[in-house]
Amino acid sequence: MSKLEKRLRNLFSSPRKGETFELKSGLASNYAMERKESIRRVIAAMTVGKDVSSLFPDVLKNIATHDLEQKKLVYLYLMNYAKTNPELSILAVNTFVKDSEDPNPLVRALSIRTMGCIRVDKMVDYMATPLKKTLMDTNPYVRKTAAICVAKLFELHSDSCIEQGFLDRLVALIDDSNPMVVANAISSLVEISRFSNDSKVLNLSPVVLRKLLMTLNECTEWGRITILTCLADFESTNSEDAFHIMERCSPQLQHENPAVVLAAVKVIIKNIDQIEGEAKQVLLAKLSSPLVSLLSTPPEIQYVGLKNIKVILEKYPTILSRELRVFFCKYSDPLYLKLEKIEILIRLVNDSNATLLLSELKEYALEFDQQFVDRAIQAIGQISIKLPSISKKAVDILYDIVASRPEYVIDQAIVVLQEFLRRYPVEFTSSIIPIIADMSIQDFNNPRAISSYIWIIGEYTSKIPHLESKLQRVAETFLEADPSVQLVSLTTVCKCHLSKPTAQTQQVLQQVLEYATQKVDNSDVRDKAFIYWRLLSLEQEHIQKEVILTTLPKLDTIIPLFPTSVLNELVNEISMLSTVYERPGRDFVNTDDTNRYLNPNIQSRRIEELQLIAKQEIMDNTVKAEHLLDFDDDIEEDGLSGSNSIGINELNELNDLFSGFNVSPTPIEK
Repeated sequence: MSKLEKRLRNLFSSPRKGETFELKSGLASNYAMERKESIRRVIAAMTVGKDVSSLFPDVLKNIATHDLEQKKLVYLYLMNYAKTNPELSILAVNTFVKDSEDPNPLVRALSIRTMGCIRVDKMVDYMATPLKKTLMDTNPYVRKTAAICVAKLFELHSDSCIEQGFLDRLVALIDDSNPMVVANAISSLVEISRFSNDSKVLNLSPVVLRKLLMTLNECTEWGRITILTCLADFESTNSEDAFHIMERCSPQLQHENPAVVLAAVKVIIKNIDQIEGEAKQVLLAKLSSPLVSLLSTPPEIQYVGLKNIKVILEKYPTILSRELRVFFCKYSDPLYLKLEKIEILIRLVNDSNATLLLSELKEYALEFDQQFVDRAIQAIGQISIKLPSISKKAVDILYDIVASRPEYVIDQAIVVLQEFLRRYPVEFTSSIIPIIADMSIQDFNNPRAISSYIWIIGEYTSKIPHLESKLQRVAETFLEADPSVQLVSLTTVCKCHLSKPTAQTQQVLQQVLEYATQKVDNSDVRDKAFIYWRLLSLEQEHIQKEVILTTLPKLDTIIPLFPTSVLNELVNEISMLSTVYERPGRDFVNTDDTNRYLNPNIQSRRIEELQLIAKQEIMDNTVKAEHLLDFDDDIEEDGLSGSNSIGINELNELNDLFSGFNVSPTPIEK
């Protein structure tokens, strides 16, 4: 061999130093303990995210061993890297088939589990015979493992699974004597039915239903969750069957696993509507203690439990009416838990416990966490609008909060006062307006708070002292304000001019309209200003007042509630991710359908995104001149005669529309 050939071999050969070389040497060692230790190191490296796929052939050589621990480690490695080496994975088939006939049931179960987890198409051809044997194995541990393997095979190659008759064998396992085998068979059938969208895969006949109810108390907690989930999907035809199912599932409400408790609650709620009279109230009363017990779990599980309780309370509001104190926030609760507890409290409040809850919320408003304080103040407004009987006490509490004047409190307080005035526009005007009188627009930082403050000024013009100075300040900060604040400011200055016309209000109105039409880029603000300008240029004052001074309708509630159709879906999906995200399960599959979003914040954000896109398209397709009153005559020459552009007729109509302004706005500089 020449020197050049040696150099080339050394160049393309693997390095002889480093961790990979040491592991490869250890896997090829003549000593069993050294090989086993090397496999452990490979699995440890794989666990922390290192790429050890290059060792696949070396690990595969150690698969033929009688050491059960070493075999588990090798099988674990194969499951992780089989997709990257599909051809080499087939070399392990003979070992899998041989292990499926091993005298040790653990080895038989391990082999069929590993074959099911190796997601390689060629593995299907070799898997049929071992799977048939293990499904009829004498050991229940092997049978329950094989039952899960059928679902994995169906996902990989459904036609082969049906042709080989594995679904029929799986249905036959429902009648097995071992409860764990029954639970795993049910779990596989449920997964197959969901994967194939075929509800006929699992037919809950009376015989199967009876078998499930008998098995329920004998299997493990995870098997109980599977069976309870299956029972929740069963549609009972009469009240007797529904009552029987609920009675057999009621003992699971006392289980220590919260998942079992929620699954049992779901079964009872799904069947409770078929029961009438006193029996229904008794069954609903049984749900109180199990739901409360979820609050003694770790915070993460409490959060999931509170999300489910929120859905249940909207369906059955009185189910926890006596448990208000249980949901009071603790000092050690994390923020996300405190916020969810407040959501439950505002749904449990009634005339008898409202005073107690108001006192508790007042204490929360004195905390230091900004988000928690805002939510507590908002809750005070929500329950005062929900229950008129405690509205006066709520106003007194809000007055005490505002009187303290901390910066992190006043923003949310003014928002609540604005909502309060929409619910009680006359009753508490004399109590709230003095609070507003001492405030200025500089006191607020949040755009929503500023909008609420300006709205109150426009709605109660005659009762606001020093109105002109407040309006002048609104005009001075108009250009720097948020678009939402600018929209409210336009309406407010128009209302003040119509309700209390003076030379100063007219000057402020002129100034704000000029700013809105000439210096503001937001199209909504400009359009609204043009509409008001045209409307005010008319000589019919009654029309101006009828349009601009129209009052908003009274608020019935400001507690966000689920739509009825969505609520029914969420009730059917209790104990699932749907209730945690507050969105129906179908949204996780078809996320393009934006109308299916439940959360109002998510929906509003989506609407805002669509509005921005639409505005951008309009700006791209309209004329190059930025002002509506300054159009060029050569429209067609500029390429604006297409279907997405403004035509000559539309331009003439717009010019006619704005020709009646008393004061013509100056065109915006290009």
